[in-house]
Amino acid sequence: MIAVTLAGLAVSGYLALVRVLGGSAVCGPSRGCETVAASEYSMALGVPVAVWGVLFSLAVLACSVAWWRRADRRALLVAYGLLLLGTLAVAYFTYLELFVIEAICLWCVSYAVAVVVSLGVAGLALLRG
Repeated sequence: MIAVTLAGLAVSGYLALVRVLGGSAVCGPSRGCETVAASEYSMALGVPVAVWGVLFSLAVLACSVAWWRRADRRALLVAYGLLLLGTLAVAYFTYLELFVIEAICLWCVSYAVAVVVSLGVAGLALLRG
């Protein structure tokens, strides 16, 4: 779970850095990343969505490390709860990309995959007890 969360943190960190510096994410010939980043949905509460992703990833990472180092099931439960909320958020943003913005950001999709995979790993860990 730590490795997948770190991958998500790297993606959201890259997107946040690009956004804060005013650049464009490298996205290939589709140009979907630029379209998504320029949309009105790229900000939430006045903060770039990618920055929220960084904060979310750091919180999940802290819980994951606490669970791994201390075998504290409460940390795993908090991570799982955060990941449930994160999965809802990335589902909403994926919906916006597909049906409202009508552009796909490959970075955003990879972040969404990292969140969902982390949720699966946390769920399996909870089942294992």
